[in-house]
Amino acid sequence: MEFVPTRIPDVILIKPRVFGDERGFFLETWQEKKFAEAGIDARFVQDNHSHSTKNVLRGLHYQIKQPQGKLVRVTSGAVFDVAVDIRRSSPTFGQWVGVELSAENHHMLWVPPGLAHGYLTLSEQADFIYKCTDYWAPEHERTIIWNDPTLAIGWPTQIGEPQLSSKDSAGKRFNSR
Repeated sequence: MEFVPTRIPDVILIKPRVFGDERGFFLETWQEKKFAEAGIDARFVQDNHSHSTKNVLRGLHYQIKQPQGKLVRVTSGAVFDVAVDIRRSSPTFGQWVGVELSAENHHMLWVPPGLAHGYLTLSEQADFIYKCTDYWAPEHERTIIWNDPTLAIGWPTQIGEPQLSSKDSAGKRFNSR
């Protein structure tokens, strides 16, 4: 596996080795020892699977208590995945990272606790799989609006207006936290 730090050094793009032939492929998506050696010393307590259609945007979510670290990947389709540093003491506070994750590229992204997270479905449909370091706590969950002008996230423009849940439509501005 290759572990590639992003502009937010704690957010790490993971490129697994893929072994393939005419029968299909095999790849390793988690090995505690390799991840710990790369600085990701995580204990996962929950796995989630989200299925979305094209142009669905989920996020930007975070929890004010029980913050979740997430190891995210796509098993069918493609998404534009975004992590926003909302840790006030961080030198990258207010910065974001966006990467394309797809079933084709097999890449994963480590989003550490304390960051907001969301994604936009680029393909006709996508299956998004992620491991969490803490349990979902809806009473502590908050949402930053996807098009916050302060963050100015470079969402793919060919999609147009995304489909949002009522919760995500009611997201707050970043500077109002």
